Amino acid sequence: MPETAAAVTRTPSGRLALAASPEQIALGPLDGRYQSAIAPLVDYLSEAALNRDRVAVEVEWLIHLTSNSVLPGAGPLTAEQQDKLRGIVTEFDAAAVAELAEIEAVTVHDVKAVEYYISRRLPAIGIENLTAMVHFGCTSEDINNLSYALGVKGAVEDVWLPAARALVQQIEGMAEENRAVPMLSRTHGQPATPTTLGKELAVIAHRLGRQLDRIAKTEYLGKINGATGTYAAHVASVPGADWQAVSKSFVEGLGLTWNPLTTQIESHDWQAELYSDMARFNRILHNVCTDIWSYISIGYFRQIPVAGATGSSTMPHKVNPIRFENAEANLEISNGLLDTLAATLVTSRWQRDLTDSSSQRNIGVAFGHSLLAISNVAKGLKALDVAGDVLAGDLDTNWEVLGEAIQMVMRAEAIAGVAGMENPYERLKDLTRGHRVDADRMQEFVSGLGLSADAEARLLALTPGSYTGIADELVDHLK
Repeated sequence: MPETAAAVTRTPSGRLALAASPEQIALGPLDGRYQSAIAPLVDYLSEAALNRDRVAVEVEWLIHLTSNSVLPGAGPLTAEQQDKLRGIVTEFDAAAVAELAEIEAVTVHDVKAVEYYISRRLPAIGIENLTAMVHFGCTSEDINNLSYALGVKGAVEDVWLPAARALVQQIEGMAEENRAVPMLSRTHGQPATPTTLGKELAVIAHRLGRQLDRIAKTEYLGKINGATGTYAAHVASVPGADWQAVSKSFVEGLGLTWNPLTTQIESHDWQAELYSDMARFNRILHNVCTDIWSYISIGYFRQIPVAGATGSSTMPHKVNPIRFENAEANLEISNGLLDTLAATLVTSRWQRDLTDSSSQRNIGVAFGHSLLAISNVAKGLKALDVAGDVLAGDLDTNWEVLGEAIQMVMRAEAIAGVAGMENPYERLKDLTRGHRVDADRMQEFVSGLGLSADAEARLLALTPGSYTGIADELVDHLK
């Protein structure tokens, strides 16, 4: 049956076109299938959020200038006028986004569009005489650097950091719960001195927590000092003002750290520092994913099946560790972007180029993939059961790991003057290397060493499951 043009449309290459308009279909997964997981970031790092923050910075700059009577003839606004100005920000909605886009289509300049957007609203507030004060003395980057700093700061402190801390607390809880559960270690993938599951989880929580402490101490820098950071236009227009003090008090009033020395742009070094720290957290979390995945594969953890879920389209028995695999991929994508941002944002040709502008538009994407990974790891961990029987069975088939303990006791005995303790390492190597040694063989060996009674009793009582040192006590360091 022939197709009709009205029923079917095709792309230039002949593919069937999707029925919905392109504007209705997400191109990327963060705006599509994973949108619910990263939705909180939209209020901080989306294009609309950036424009809202630009409006906020412009409004606060106007209020700051008038409140401090920086410009002759422009004294403080009334409380009502200030409230109405700030209402431009609080009422920034979808209609405002659309209007701003219409203005930008004419100006072909995003920050200039914000200036015009605000100026349109001054007559209704009764301060149209202050139109010239909107964006006074500012270069676009004065507004942009502060807006990005506010958006990134909010995204870290209100969204990303709480999610990351909740994950670390979840791991800490698992560490405490399993602090005394013995587990065979594997160094180089081979059986090694036993530990406890809780201690190993505590190591993870400690590593991640250190990075979060670094991130929590981030300084968010900002500047407002003109076209090349010299206050030239400010001094030319109002030579009597202390422009450095005005700038410093304004930036700090936004909750940011004032940067006194910049070119046209704030140097973005703080961003590079933050993104490097976030990338390091991501890398540690990636290591967590690969380790948990491996523990699942050898049966240390059992995955709790989700009712109705399918693990494999053809193998009905499977419950795949997809949360950890998904997290690995998203952490890698996030780090690809974070590494690029950290590397490129510290460089600017002479006093200004626009590479940073295009780069910074991807901050939200980098944060989004990391936040999605954190969400997946949290869900994956929640769906795990510790397979105590498998852990115990693995320990019981690896008595040779007690070789370390025996040879160290022999060394101590030799130092104490007990005869016959020569070559302890070599003797244990001959007994255990490349060989399976069961409980009977190990105890027979110990009994024939000629140890002191106390040392022999200690070793005969030792099992792979009890040879964990003070692993359980080490979990207390998380407190």
